[in-house]
Amino acid sequence: MYLYEIKEALNARVLSGEEHLDREVKSACASDFMSDVLAYVKDQSLLITGMVNPQVVRTAEMMDMKCIIFVRGKVPGEDILELARERDIVVMSSAIRMFIACGLLYSRGLEG
Repeated sequence: MYLYEIKEALNARVLSGEEHLDREVKSACASDFMSDVLAYVKDQSLLITGMVNPQVVRTAEMMDMKCIIFVRGKVPGEDILELARERDIVVMSSAIRMFIACGLLYSRGLEG
């Protein structure tokens, strides 16, 4: 699934990295606990979270993720967006709750 398709499915707003919406992702994970992402996630390239702090970007970078989607209407500050830009990670925000976001993406073929 391409990031532009994910943007449309979640009615998301791109906050950083709009030039990379042609990237393809094969799987996603969702968590507000970055320790769980580090411990249990393997080969996912999309992170769905409501946790808004710089550690999210650092975790995504460590796990080689291409995109972070902040759900529940969360919008990161400029410091977090700048960190993502430096690491070439696309950042989006969606008003949709995490559970619904996961369901919408799964129903369109994105694996967990």
